[in-house]
Amino acid sequence: MSKIILNAVDLDGFLTDEDKKNISDIENMYEESLRLCERIDKSGRKDEKAIEELSDSARSIGHALEEISKKNGKIHVYSFDTPDEMHAECSRIIAKLRDPKTGHEEFLYYIQRAYEMLFNHAYSDQCLKKKRSLLQETPVDIPVKNYAIHRIPDVDHLIENSVMCVMLRGALLPSMIISKEMEDFSSNGFITPFALFRIKRDETKNEKNMAYVLDLERSFFNLSELDGKDLVFADPMNATGGSLVTIVKYLKEQHIKPKSIKFLNVISALKGSLRITRAIEEAEIYTLWMDPVLNEKAYILPGLGDAGDRLNGTDEGENQRNMMQLIADYGSSIVNLYRSQVREIEKTVLG
Repeated sequence: MSKIILNAVDLDGFLTDEDKKNISDIENMYEESLRLCERIDKSGRKDEKAIEELSDSARSIGHALEEISKKNGKIHVYSFDTPDEMHAECSRIIAKLRDPKTGHEEFLYYIQRAYEMLFNHAYSDQCLKKKRSLLQETPVDIPVKNYAIHRIPDVDHLIENSVMCVMLRGALLPSMIISKEMEDFSSNGFITPFALFRIKRDETKNEKNMAYVLDLERSFFNLSELDGKDLVFADPMNATGGSLVTIVKYLKEQHIKPKSIKFLNVISALKGSLRITRAIEEAEIYTLWMDPVLNEKAYILPGLGDAGDRLNGTDEGENQRNMMQLIADYGSSIVNLYRSQVREIEKTVLG
């Protein structure tokens, strides 16, 4: 079998009655936000009362999402978990990523910042009391060669068993960023192995009957190297949860037993987050921001559009670029910054 397909109805089967009620309640709350958005748009963004009401609505929805996430226990939202004084940076990054006027290079910059914050949330913040000394040489050699000591979180025990699992294509650069963070924080320059999964949604379908297609012939991974590992998935958007569940379900059918699964997203929708944590016992979700609902095409609302296209540009028709072409299109500055990761991906793809 060269293609594995999972359908939306299979995903909804994992949700509890309480999950379904929470999703429905949030959808009803967001209906008011949509009405306010329409008023603001029609007024040319001059309806101050509607803007104030939208702010109040967003605050109420945020509190409801926070309560649901914390009760779940496996959904870790940066803007819910961290102190209030740390939220401004997170909120501004999300705002810049949402902005249609944020161009390609600036979008890449904010994605990098977002994933550095996500790494800290998923790894460093767990090790703030366990630190190691980093001896760093400096360029200064007068009167003698200078060295500096820095105390950084000791994350070796959290990352040394990791495999970076890439859900192409929007996930390619985020996966490289997280892998480099691991390299920089490790005591021995650990470079994660990579597993590359070619998976996509059937965009001819809507949210209620969506299908997720894993193309094994265009994927690159070694099953034996995934067994017993800490699998790390990094994808800017977690909308429905279907892509991750499809991959993990396939791996388990091949008798692969991950030790743990971390899913790192810039924005997660409530529905996708709940589906994943119900369907995959080992899964933990780390996200900068939680958005409330999905539209009929399974896009996140308010969302930020197609993150894959905004990261990589669009492909023409069926002529999708392969992994090496995507990396080349990032340009020399990105390739040089993540050169260790690029080499590892080349080894995985080219053998």
